[in-house]
Amino acid sequence: MGWIVNEVSILPNNEDQHGLTTRHRALRVAGPPLVLTAFFSAVAAAPLLLTAFFSAHAAGPAAAPLNVEACKACHGPGGISVNPTIPNLAGQKPAYLEAQLKAFRSKDRRNDLMNVIAGQLNDAGIHELAVFWSSMPAVPSPDAAGRAPLSSAIHSRMEFPVGFPAGFTVYQTEIEEGVMTKRYANTAAVKAARGGRALPAGSVIFQVNYQAQKDAAGKDIAGAVQSYAGMESRGEWGKDIPFLLRNGDWDYALFAADGKRHDELNEAQCLACHKPKESDSYVFTMKQLREAPPS
Repeated sequence: MGWIVNEVSILPNNEDQHGLTTRHRALRVAGPPLVLTAFFSAVAAAPLLLTAFFSAHAAGPAAAPLNVEACKACHGPGGISVNPTIPNLAGQKPAYLEAQLKAFRSKDRRNDLMNVIAGQLNDAGIHELAVFWSSMPAVPSPDAAGRAPLSSAIHSRMEFPVGFPAGFTVYQTEIEEGVMTKRYANTAAVKAARGGRALPAGSVIFQVNYQAQKDAAGKDIAGAVQSYAGMESRGEWGKDIPFLLRNGDWDYALFAADGKRHDELNEAQCLACHKPKESDSYVFTMKQLREAPPS
């Protein structure tokens, strides 16, 4: 499994807030006839220009495109991110957004999460998303009670496995930088993997990070638990996840050493990270799970 904890920046923060500045200048009615003619022509045209301006702004935001919910999971429901490391999309210039999404899709611009998401979009889908987010106001509007818009982060439904490690098999152990990592799979996952099948609903993969220690003989042993990470598949868990992020019916979670779930985790990043592993039931260590000897 690959576990992503830190948030990552995807696009530069929007510095152009599209503020409309009106500058009043003192006009001196003097000069050649051509200058006066141009001035009065401009004044005469002003109502038409103002009408066009207000008509364009009265149209409001563009219609929400098909895959916009995937964007909202990290960038906020209105394209205004509540996370300081994730930029705003609302109010950005459409050509800029379109160019960046195409660069992510081609991987000319590297970002593990955005490369996966943009890689699923065609030109029409990219254009629709760019137009939509450009049409959204760059400053979020509070609701009727004066509250700021809520986050659209995706939160885990996975619970700490009851009775763990009973009913689980260790299939991989690694040691790196003072941490011993053991990966466990429950019976449903082990049985399916060893039979060469996709992991079914009810499968659980669980990772435990221990402090690496050595015994008197110098052998590596597990010390105190530092943290846990897990993924679990349950029927219809995926139905409410945006298509661009959906991992079948898998859910992901991080747990503290005492087993308490980190509910501040935005699962969207885990989903995007595991998305390319669809052929392996979204499990990075499927090969090791299939080949691990019975224990």
